[in-house]
Amino acid sequence: MATPTPVEPMSAGPACALCGEPAVVQWRRRLTDAEFQQVLDAEQARRDEATLLADPEQPPVFGPMPQPSDYTTAVYACASHGITLDLAALIHRKTCTAPQTADLPECDCTPESPPPPDEELVRAAAPRLPDGWHTE
Repeated sequence: MATPTPVEPMSAGPACALCGEPAVVQWRRRLTDAEFQQVLDAEQARRDEATLLADPEQPPVFGPMPQPSDYTTAVYACASHGITLDLAALIHRKTCTAPQTADLPECDCTPESPPPPDEELVRAAAPRLPDGWHTE
């Protein structure tokens, strides 16, 4: 019978992109050109396979190829290497170097502006007050 040997504990979740410690914050950034090329290659392979397997008299119809604006990827950081919460709420450029120690707690890019709020959802979420009550 073999003697059991201890193993290193496994992380329960994502790790910091800089040091590997457990992540406590995440944000989104656009895919780099190489990452997006992998998406395009996978989509083209999927389309090629579907075309190959389809009935030649009824070939599949595909929509447009994906665009870079369709994709983001998560970036994770520990408490020591995280950016501010305000910045983490935004989508960062594909060239963003965060989390790099020299830039913390900021980053080296100008993140995208958040989308405007959906007025219909805002109205639906607002509480309805009795007549005569004021919210100001």
